[in-house]
Amino acid sequence: MQQPVGFTDPNQPHHVCRRKKSLYGLKQAPRAWFRELKQFLLSFGLTNSRSYSSLFVSPSGIDRLYVLVYVDDILITGSNSAIISKLIHAMSTRFSLKDLGELNFFLGVEAIHTTTGLFLSQRRYIEDILHRSHMENSKAVSTPLASTTTLQQTAGHTLTDPTEYRKIVGSLQYLNLTRPDICFATSKLSQFMHSPTDLHWQAVKRVLRYLKATLNHGLLIRPQSSLSLHGFTDVDWAGDKDHFTSTTGYLMYLDSNLVSWKATKQRAVARSSTEAEYRALAAGTSELVWIQNLLFELGIRPTSPPALYCDNLGATYLSSNPVMHSRMKHIAIDLHFVWDLVDKKVVRVSHIASIDQLADGLTKPLSSHRFLSLRSKIGVTDGSSILRGRVKEINYSSSIS
Repeated sequence: MQQPVGFTDPNQPHHVCRRKKSLYGLKQAPRAWFRELKQFLLSFGLTNSRSYSSLFVSPSGIDRLYVLVYVDDILITGSNSAIISKLIHAMSTRFSLKDLGELNFFLGVEAIHTTTGLFLSQRRYIEDILHRSHMENSKAVSTPLASTTTLQQTAGHTLTDPTEYRKIVGSLQYLNLTRPDICFATSKLSQFMHSPTDLHWQAVKRVLRYLKATLNHGLLIRPQSSLSLHGFTDVDWAGDKDHFTSTTGYLMYLDSNLVSWKATKQRAVARSSTEAEYRALAAGTSELVWIQNLLFELGIRPTSPPALYCDNLGATYLSSNPVMHSRMKHIAIDLHFVWDLVDKKVVRVSHIASIDQLADGLTKPLSSHRFLSLRSKIGVTDGSSILRGRVKEINYSSSIS
């Protein structure tokens, strides 16, 4: 601690303030805490990831150690339980520490270990959203958005008090951690935060009705022997009827496990479907390269160059054809970015049929049949049986404790 300017006692210049309790709410507090924790972890022999600043990994070797930090919530895992115990003991001597044991609940995400893998669910979080919005007894629907309705900024009557709308949509954004099936719906509804209407509020309630019907759904992460990295990129050209911008969607997989996804509106208007698809391809390429760099730091080497699948022939051909067309000069940076990586064989771009495009559901509302088909393929799993077993296990533990 150092005395603030003007508070130093001239008779005792070396005296400092005595801290009686922790200081919260200061802008400097999070940075000071992370710097202190970082220095401790670095002194233990870990290195700070360049791809993700909240991740610390052990240097290359037989025994791997990973530490993931979110403020004062920390996940520790690795290949050697003795090293993990040593780190926990060292941290307990330096910080006030509570060891919660094996991972089961972290930042609102429930992690359930099964014989087939690790099931990630936000059931409790969904129940809380439904309770706060008084939608616990709502009628179920099969899709988050109606395929027959196009949401626009000026449609409907402006809400007199948009507070509830903003709260619910903000909560849905965090739900995207384990629910890529509502990623597009959340992205679309977030575009009306500044001036929502009654039609937008009806769309929000439809998403809640869909979540009520899929309360037990989540992601199942399965152990895989193959470490191939691949992704799907898709776009809905000029799908936004207010500004005629396009919507980019991508899904990234490590073997069959979904590890990254996104649905977002493109910033500029595309004058052709090929241009819109290529912008989505560039965004997917950037994400794929970042994931690959992160895997390298984790000591994981994909067995083959990552592949990106695009359902637009023009964009696919353009990715490997180093010819500057006059119609593509305004996206020259995206062109050269993808060309360079394809030429160096860092990324491989391949064409895929539209019927097999898994990212289709992240760009626009779909019919019930198409949506349910894609939902099962992208990795969203019904974990009803898993969660029922979890509840029985908790109840049994409570009865004998």
